[in-house]
Amino acid sequence: MAMNRETKRMLQRQGQVTEDGAPARERRRPQPTPRPEARAKRTGPREFLQEVRAELRKVAWPTKSETINYSIIVFVAVVVLTAFVGALDYVFGEFILKLYNQ
Repeated sequence: MAMNRETKRMLQRQGQVTEDGAPARERRRPQPTPRPEARAKRTGPREFLQEVRAELRKVAWPTKSETINYSIIVFVAVVVLTAFVGALDYVFGEFILKLYNQ
């Protein structure tokens, strides 16, 4: 593997390559065994819904006028981009037809 000196030194510090630049052997770390009490600490559906409602109360919801303004902006952007793509489709379609009909 071709690498410059800086890359080689960095990989050596990280323990990924040996002194000669060959990949270092991976050290297998033992996988931690899951503890049985982890399953007992699960949140129940009722507590989950209570937490969801609490978080939704913190959200800064837009006002009705902001929602209407944003919807109009999105609608105009969709119309403009659709017209742009349609125009490109028409131009390229005509170009291809003229190219092959000669």
